[in-house]
Amino acid sequence: MNNPRIRGLIQYDLLILDDFGLQPFDNTARMILLEIIEDRHARKSTIISSQLPVAQWYEVIGDSTVADAILDRMVHTAHRIELKGESLRKK
Repeated sequence: MNNPRIRGLIQYDLLILDDFGLQPFDNTARMILLEIIEDRHARKSTIISSQLPVAQWYEVIGDSTVADAILDRMVHTAHRIELKGESLRKK
């Protein structure tokens, strides 16, 4: 990727993507995410938090082929923690 901001994201030891999936991805966002995840895969740590179950990430990412490539790298080698219960913000 020629964009210096995207190259910078790839180089961090830890990247945190918070609130993943709040909006559907357009083609540009899909391709940027694929490049970031692909370049970081098995080399750098990435934390992704989302209110959506992983099964709904395909819809959010969009294009099924690109979604397969992204999720293959993100989900299949991940440590998943699913939280249940009431929101702590309600208290």
